[in-house]
Formats: sequence, structure tokens, C-alpha cells
Amino acid sequence: MIEHFFETRLEASTAAAARMAELLQKRMDGNGVASMVVSGGTSPRQCMAALANAPLDWPRVQVLLSDERWVPPDHEDSNEKLVRDTLLVGPAAAAQFMPVYAAAVSPEERCDELQDPLPVLPFSCSLIGIGTDGHFASLFPDAEQLESGLDVESDRLYVPITTAASPHPRISMTLAAISRSDEISLLFFGKEKLDVYRQAKASTNGHPLSRLLRQKRAPVRLFWAP
Repeated sequence: MIEHFFETRLEASTAAAARMAELLQKRMDGNGVASMVVSGGTSPRQCMAALANAPLDWPRVQVLLSDERWVPPDHEDSNEKLVRDTLLVGPAAAAQFMPVYAAAVSPEERCDELQDPLPVLPFSCSLIGIGTDGHFASLFPDAEQLESGLDVESDRLYVPITTAASPHPRISMTLAAISRSDEISLLFFGKEKLDVYRQAKASTNGHPLSRLLRQKRAPVRLFWAP
């Protein structure tokens, strides 16, 4: 675990973006192609905007979502909309984006569809945020599907999620998939979330964030600011 603490959110976001660009370039230098996972919410906005300016060969980059609300991509709650508005702009618009939402199918059916073809693995990096309840992606503590989502031996890329924390059904990438990353960039802000992180780091209570921090497959790098 490597921890970086910054005075401002812009500094933390810019540092996370620089690290992700480095990991993407390293993977492209070796394989010719690279893939990354990005999250929704408010925390990653500045990071994705900074990453969009990275001098990468973007057509060789595949972008996936850590999770999605089951809403159309023009909906204000859509993570796809967030990514298209902040990351997939300018040269970065040439990246290969894998949408999660699809009309005319159920979240369960869509999870099956997303198994084939699978993305480029391992991911170069995964940009992950957390909630004050210890969730990451859409793996909420109250989700009925939580254990399948946290099973590090699962062969599933995504699982459907229902949670009282959201008015929308959701789809979440599994911990098994996220952990197939060269590195996980954990980006979040504020003292409350830092306290949650420290509790999860010290605890074996099995809460979602604790399980992410304790998996052994991918190193985790923290970027935090007040």
C-alpha cells in the first residue's frame, strides 16, 4: 500500500491522472494496447479531465466503467455521461469505450452480455472511489449480491446490484475483475472518508472496502486530499 496525501483536491487528482497515464503507457509499450477502469461520482471529475490531456495513443486504450446506474447515457445520473463529458474529449475521445447500460435488456442480461468478449486484461489501472459506508464501485454493504461481487475467485466481470442507497438498479464490476489490474488508484477526499479508509485498513470485518484493501492480486495506491 502506497499512500499519497495532498493539500488540495486538484493536486491529488492531477497526481492520480499522471500515475494512470504512466501505467497505460507502460502497458502499451509492452502489449500495444491497454485498458483501464474508471468510476463515477464527483471525486474523479478533475482526475479524468487531467487524464484526458495525457499524450497517449488513445485509439489503443480501452475504457470501462467500474459501475453504472441503470439509466440511459443522457441521464444526469449516468456514469457513462460523466465519462464522455470529462474523459472522452479531445484526443481521448478516440479511446475505445465499453458502455454498461443497454436498452431493451435487463441488468442481469446485460451482465451476461458483457462476459463476451472480455476486455483487454489485465487492466493497466483502475480508478476507484469509496463511500462513507465503505462501498466501492456499486458494491454496497446492503446489496443482496454483495458476496458474489466480492468473490475474488469469480469469473464474472459485472454483477447486477440492488441497494437501498440508490433509486436506480445498478451494475457493478466485481472485485475479482477490478483486482486484475496492474494497480488500483484509490482516489477520495475529506476526513470522513479517510476515517472510513483507515478503519477498513485496520479491520477484518469483511466490509467491501476492507475486502478490496486485503486482496493480494493488485497493489493499491491512495490519493487523498481534504
